Amino acid sequence: MAKAMTKTQLVAALAEEMGTDKKAAGAALDAVCNLITKEVSEGGSVTLPGVGKIYCRERPERMVRNPATGEQFKKDADKVVKMTIAKALKDSVNG
Repeated sequence: MAKAMTKTQLVAALAEEMGTDKKAAGAALDAVCNLITKEVSEGGSVTLPGVGKIYCRERPERMVRNPATGEQFKKDADKVVKMTIAKALKDSVNG
């Protein structure tokens, strides 16, 4: 399995792809990440064409079990961030 791309590597690749310097590419990446975070935390969703859709989903209150002790307890309702992968990305990975 290939190693995950770090932010530094991503910024360098983005700068090369955009034909700009790393500082501008890093600022663009940070701006996109901040916009996604803001939109999803407010309950919205963001679609990245060719990549997927990032959204927030509410999970209801439920019973969970502590695997160490076997004790069951009620877990409060919470929100989780989900991502649906775009068909184009799935197809490119599966070749």
